[in-house]
Amino acid sequence: MKKRTVLAIGLALLAALLLAACGGGGEAEPIKIGAIFDLTGPTSDVGTPYAEGEKGYVEWINENGGINGRKVELIAQDYAYKVDQAEQLYSQYVNQDKVIAFLGWGTGDTEALRAKIAADEIPFMSASYSINLADINEAPYNFLTGTSYSDQMVIALQWIKDDAASKGVDAKVVVFHHDSPFGESPVPDGQAYADANGIAYTNLAMPRGATDLTPQLTQAQEFGANYIVIQNVSSPAALLAKNAKSLGMDVQIICLNWCADELFVKLAEDASEGVLGVMPFSPDLTVPGAQDAAKFLESKGEKLEDYGLHYVQGWTTVKVMLEGVKRTLDAKKELTGANLRTSLEGIQNFDTGDVTAPLNFSPTDHRGNDAAKLYQVQNGQWVAVSDYIHSRIEAKAHK
Repeated sequence: MKKRTVLAIGLALLAALLLAACGGGGEAEPIKIGAIFDLTGPTSDVGTPYAEGEKGYVEWINENGGINGRKVELIAQDYAYKVDQAEQLYSQYVNQDKVIAFLGWGTGDTEALRAKIAADEIPFMSASYSINLADINEAPYNFLTGTSYSDQMVIALQWIKDDAASKGVDAKVVVFHHDSPFGESPVPDGQAYADANGIAYTNLAMPRGATDLTPQLTQAQEFGANYIVIQNVSSPAALLAKNAKSLGMDVQIICLNWCADELFVKLAEDASEGVLGVMPFSPDLTVPGAQDAAKFLESKGEKLEDYGLHYVQGWTTVKVMLEGVKRTLDAKKELTGANLRTSLEGIQNFDTGDVTAPLNFSPTDHRGNDAAKLYQVQNGQWVAVSDYIHSRIEAKAHK
């Protein structure tokens, strides 16, 4: 009897050890995704709702059974828009926490990590839409869910070219941009398009923390600007619009992605009226692709309207990344970076429910689309004034 008892105990211990090795309690190992947020840095005005959207989607999908029964574990931290902090957190998450994918934020840090991302084979989606990240040779593991800044710039310039022609005037464009790689990203492609189409074009950096942009606007007046394109976030863009109105400037302002939002309208007040926006992500929170986010927030006693389009932008980015994860698991493949990349490259005509134009990735192109709609502020609301406009420029890196 003693021998049988000892044997039974031994078998029970072995079974317990095997169960623990499989995750304990029969639960599958969580899917670990790394992320960095700008919650306290210079782009935190838009970084905060974007981060909340990413966290919200992960919580929502876990509440709905996870991915094939596996929970998603989001390992994230504020990096305050500091490149060195981003690099440190990336290394920690990849080497210590063993994440299989990463959700980044800024252009400077995403481009700085590009070589490490490729070497580590970590699929990476960030809130940077620098066209440099669409260079398949230099950035084989980076994927863009948003229309690239260069595509957005060319879409804006296409409209400017046609608008100026209809008015019988020469287009003179000044690009006001964030003083960073993010701000400078679309300037070269904009210059190339302007040069090819006879558009006078120059660019001015917007000093960080500025409380008055009148000196920069005075330079734009001296250039003879009748169009201004802003590549910056909401707060400084709103300041620019208010300063331009105070100066009585007769100029059409066009915001690209990160300042074409509800916060810009709120901060710019009546100076926002008539401003155009090239918007890769819909500001219409009633589109089908925003409804899961709206219902999730309602279940928490909150409203999507209080977070805005950047919440949906973050939500959609994680959704696309985890679609790749699901396809990898559905194919019964090991969840590795290389296999996840292959799954993401198989995404074609992915319907985001009108949040964006359909997304298409391939082994030779990680730029999800080249299209965005134009919206205009009318009576304090962003109203669509075009269907999707395609830029059709080539994805290439600028050194």
